[in-house]
Amino acid sequence: MTYLYAYLSTLIVFLLCDMAWLGTMASRLYRPTLSDILSTEVNLPPAIAFYLIYPIGLVVFAVLPAIRSESLAQAALSGALFGFFSYMTYDLTNQATVRNWTFQLTLLDLTWGTLLGAMSAAAACLITARLAA
Repeated sequence: MTYLYAYLSTLIVFLLCDMAWLGTMASRLYRPTLSDILSTEVNLPPAIAFYLIYPIGLVVFAVLPAIRSESLAQAALSGALFGFFSYMTYDLTNQATVRNWTFQLTLLDLTWGTLLGAMSAAAACLITARLAA
């Protein structure tokens, strides 16, 4: 059950936090910079796939190792690193290939991904430890 608790708690925290971020920042950050290339509607299948798959990485590389070592700090650090490298790959690829993608957008999105990874992994570690106890 630990794996299920870890996945579901990571998924829920990650999804809720990212929806709050996107709901707040899409019109302030992404749309002004990328308006001519952004879709007016979300393409749901790839979005759903991302939100179902990404938390697996956080669970494998951050949440479960932190639960084993009983270290919330490890969860936060490993989650931050997972978020940093994942978002860095995405942001730098976009900056290299998308004409409107700016350095400022890279920095802000990368910072968000790093914080999101840390928060999601730490919260999921706490939730899973309590539920699995």
